[in-house]
Amino acid sequence: MKIISSVEDLRDQLRGQLRTAFVPTMGNLHEGHLSLMRLARRHGDPVVASIFVNRLQFGPNEDFDKYPRTFQADVEKLEKEGVYVLFAPTEKELYPEPQEFRVRPPDDLGNTLEGEFRPGFFGGVTTVVLKLFSCVQPRVAVFGKKDYQQLMIIRNMSRQFALPTEIIAAETYRAHDGLALSSRNSYLSAEERVEAPMLYRILNEVADEVRSGHLDTFELEKKAMAKLAGRGWKPDYVSIRRRSDLMPPCAGDCAHAEPLVVLAAAKLGITRLIDNLEI
Repeated sequence: MKIISSVEDLRDQLRGQLRTAFVPTMGNLHEGHLSLMRLARRHGDPVVASIFVNRLQFGPNEDFDKYPRTFQADVEKLEKEGVYVLFAPTEKELYPEPQEFRVRPPDDLGNTLEGEFRPGFFGGVTTVVLKLFSCVQPRVAVFGKKDYQQLMIIRNMSRQFALPTEIIAAETYRAHDGLALSSRNSYLSAEERVEAPMLYRILNEVADEVRSGHLDTFELEKKAMAKLAGRGWKPDYVSIRRRSDLMPPCAGDCAHAEPLVVLAAAKLGITRLIDNLEI
């Protein structure tokens, strides 16, 4: 595996490649990330991964400096997966001057759910992803469904900018007890790790209620949040949305089997977990 830190060297290395498959990450890799690499290989060749902790997507109350950096361990994992190039730029390389030009998602998609609780987050994500796409110029790029809203925003950005990059969605990779794999899981205490799968179980309960014909989505959301709170969680939201645009469904949507998704974010101790389930 070639480890490249300069944009110029990356472009030289990939020149003439027409089927590049790309997986952007912030490092601290786990099995969920590695499953994205395997999916990328099925859709293109060579496979390029990136590791870059993007300051632009960290809010004022989120500690950029404390984000776990496990570069050597990440390199070993990517080598075992047969990744061709790891692009690992420094901050100075990717942002050689202040990044004054930014991508701003539309308010109705970027300022709801995660965007409401993490203002500016999606602007930081879309800006760095567009810049990474410019560097790598992939034919396909793989993103996980665990970050459902992020996936939709990036897919819409790619379409509206007519980027020559197809966005591939990867199913959420889960532990045996249903917990979605996340770098944040390492912050959970032993007791919290036992409790953490409850978030996914509650999503399943909500989904079952919707499938059984329960049309009052507000009541279902309120009940789910109360159950989490009763178990010591601090929920930000449990929300049933249309898959097509992440807008709240109307009664007709539920009655006519509009494809839906239920999304949740909640703190367990100091660890904020997110998850979702398509209905």
